[in-house]
Amino acid sequence: MKMKNCLIAAAILLTATANAQHGRFEAGVNFANVSVTDNGRVDNANMLTSFRVGIVGDIKLAPMVALQPGLYYTGKGSKVQSGDATSMNYFKQTTNPFYFEVPANIVFKFPFGSESHFFVGAGPYLAVGVGGKATTDGKSFGVAFHNENSIQFSNDDPTTFNQEEGTGLGVMKRFDYGANGVVGIAGRSLVLSANYGLGLAKLQSGSNSGTDNNNKHRVISVNVGFRL
Repeated sequence: MKMKNCLIAAAILLTATANAQHGRFEAGVNFANVSVTDNGRVDNANMLTSFRVGIVGDIKLAPMVALQPGLYYTGKGSKVQSGDATSMNYFKQTTNPFYFEVPANIVFKFPFGSESHFFVGAGPYLAVGVGGKATTDGKSFGVAFHNENSIQFSNDDPTTFNQEEGTGLGVMKRFDYGANGVVGIAGRSLVLSANYGLGLAKLQSGSNSGTDNNNKHRVISVNVGFRL
């Protein structure tokens, strides 16, 4: 039912975006990571480069204020490591899940020139995992191993997480949500922007997961858009 509701909401926002007066096609580079500390920082994880593509609408709410819903296909993830390659036990994993993501940002516009404006805004996002791969290399008591597996999504059912221990980020919840911040410059036909996605949903929810801020998405995006 959650999947059905998410797809219905995405379809509604897609329709609104397609019919918006100043919609745009957008593509960008993602610099993704996952929080690993209790306060939500990513001190002990390495950034993963991915991409996103999508469409963004522009629905005028007031002078200089607009609602910008969107629909993206976006890559997230991280590179995590435990131990050292010279150790008897070593673990290194690159995880790159892909989502359909639906943001809804309130944007404030500050015109300059005849057809250009600077904009800044924020809002929530919802996302559903649809694929991705986890590549794992390491050693167990000196014996090397290498695995490449499709990411397993749990559909947010905690009973499926008995296998969470030892999987790194190869098993995660399907649904993600969080907050966006966006800033950019729009011209007559070209839009340049940067976005920060702050994930608020824990990616894993097994028995060893507490109420801390570990394992949440953090994504910086740099985008180029073309007005439709």
